[in-house]
Amino acid sequence: MAHSSKAFKGDKKMYEQNFYNLEYNELKKHLSEFNLSEKAASMRANQIWKFVYKKGVGNPDNFINLPLELINKIKTKIDFNKISIEEKKASRDGTIKWLFKLNDGNLIETVYIPFGKTGTLCVSSQVGCTLNCKFCHTGTQMIVKNLETTEIIQQVLLAKDELTDWSKEKKIRNIVYMGMGEPLYNFNNVKKSIEILKNVDGLEFGPKRITISTAGIVPEILSASKEIKTCLAVSLHAPTDEIREKIMPINKKYKLKALIDSCRKYAEMNKEKIFLEYVLLKDINDTKYCAQKLIKLMGGFPCKLNLIEFNVWPGAGFEPSSKEKVSEFYNTIKESGHVVTLRKSKGNDILGACGQLKTESKKISKKLDN
Repeated sequence: MAHSSKAFKGDKKMYEQNFYNLEYNELKKHLSEFNLSEKAASMRANQIWKFVYKKGVGNPDNFINLPLELINKIKTKIDFNKISIEEKKASRDGTIKWLFKLNDGNLIETVYIPFGKTGTLCVSSQVGCTLNCKFCHTGTQMIVKNLETTEIIQQVLLAKDELTDWSKEKKIRNIVYMGMGEPLYNFNNVKKSIEILKNVDGLEFGPKRITISTAGIVPEILSASKEIKTCLAVSLHAPTDEIREKIMPINKKYKLKALIDSCRKYAEMNKEKIFLEYVLLKDINDTKYCAQKLIKLMGGFPCKLNLIEFNVWPGAGFEPSSKEKVSEFYNTIKESGHVVTLRKSKGNDILGACGQLKTESKKISKKLDN
């Protein structure tokens, strides 16, 4: 069946529910309010869920095998409208960056990074960011709001539409919460979006195919180890409190010892190694001293290191490490016996690489959901 999820644009009105905010059981409960028996509500929920999340059909008019009366009720009560694509940029290396416009007018960015026939989708969890990491372009954009669950899920669905990714052979292999914002400062909505992504009757992303990236929000890391249970990536970027505080203000609140302790507990709970993200900055964190301190730190818990070459953005104030420095740092870690990879930048020419995402959105007066 041809997918048509991006085609449906219903009337702008107040609905009782937004479909993409609903977990499966919530959809079933909502349908039971349409004078359906429990058995009928369960059957119809399963049909609708598969239409949207298996086949990419987002227009209720195309929910074949459903009674017309039920379709009309659904169209009246449940909102299937989507966010829209404001801009699309394609890199020469195959990376695609979309600028999505939310229904409230705010803008977010989502990036698809190909690796052969499949790839990784990098989704945003906030408009802007609160953390102000000095080397990160997103950090220069003030926080506007937490994204709702629907706004996270729709990034995935629109990307799948754009990539025609509704066949059995999936193009989007992994999803990472590494776009705009700190996912763990939007804990509840991120958690709910992951439950929707994991549903086996829908998008069916297993927990090992989903990664949450955090700058080190210690209490939420501990909560996530019990409640979310995906892969975890920690934006480390420095092996000492002194260096880290200069480039990541969050370290003033959560010191490295507390962060490493929380990572150790997360790894113990989920039986998975933690990914450590480390952007190499010239003369800041790329020295032999830093490499040795990092080796000692990595010995404290199961982890893998992702070294990242700094992606320059306008007004950054930092420079990338030289090729020689990068090679020396990488080899020092590798020779110590730790698992280390050097991530090659993709999407740099469209400002779609790691640390380059930023949109200009008008700040609105809206209390953040915590």
